[in-house]
Amino acid sequence: MAPGGIIWKEVIESPILFSDYGMSMTLNAEQRGSPLSKTSNQSIGNLGMSSNNDVHELLECPVCVNLMYPPIFQCSNGHTLCSKCKARVRNSCPTCRQELGNIRCLALEKVAASLELPCQYQNLGCQDIFPYYCKLRHEKICKYRPYCCPYAGAECSVTGDIPFLIMHLKEDHKVELHNGSTFKHRYVKCNPHEVENATWMSTVFNCFGRQFCLHFEAFHIGMAPVYMTFLRFMGDEDEARQFTYSLEVGGNGRKLTWQGIPRSIRDSHKKVRDSQDGLIIQRNLALFFSGNDRQELKLKVAGRIWKEQ
Repeated sequence: MAPGGIIWKEVIESPILFSDYGMSMTLNAEQRGSPLSKTSNQSIGNLGMSSNNDVHELLECPVCVNLMYPPIFQCSNGHTLCSKCKARVRNSCPTCRQELGNIRCLALEKVAASLELPCQYQNLGCQDIFPYYCKLRHEKICKYRPYCCPYAGAECSVTGDIPFLIMHLKEDHKVELHNGSTFKHRYVKCNPHEVENATWMSTVFNCFGRQFCLHFEAFHIGMAPVYMTFLRFMGDEDEARQFTYSLEVGGNGRKLTWQGIPRSIRDSHKKVRDSQDGLIIQRNLALFFSGNDRQELKLKVAGRIWKEQ
């Protein structure tokens, strides 16, 4: 057996009893001195042991420094790393440079299965505790996770809570903040035939103590050039369902109206656009509304937001 394998064999063959629902352990004096046994012993019966540095050191991948999930691999010297990083290091251990094989660190996977850890967004308000292997799945949908910047005019990697993002939109993206539940917005383009794919977000509306982003998009549905306008809610989907909004656009004695529920900013503006969940105006009709021999886009959009009782 390889030298590194002996380390993990000793742990497996020691009087440690694993079960599907927890872990019971008996230790002699020598075993209590080992780092793995010490860490496992400290985790028994304690909730929120992610604060324990030993646990994090054992389960932290040395390459990406994220927590490792099965399959967890080890080199012949016992150094571990996650499966994603194993493919990135070209079969060379990042710690000792020994050649990597396909040795699974089953003992560490068993230890991880016995742990219960708090959500990583605990400091943002999430107080739930999860089995180790359920934690990652929860964090992808945790309602306390930070929001992505909703600005649609450029890619932006900023994340944060709603008050922070409002300040970010105002200061970094120069987005206007409008107070009130009714609005009128005007979109003017002197070369509408040259605008094929574009997006604008120039206003955030503040009403009912919440915030809403107004979007305007130019794109194609099939071969047809269209404009689309829609509203996104700065919060989660369940809260967004408490509100309804209407949009109206028209000219020359005609008008189009739309009524719907604002989409949460958890959904990207591209996802909302691709679902066509908003007021869609064909370009020819938009230019007809604009008048002026259809040479310039002058589209007036009126809207209202209200809270359902």
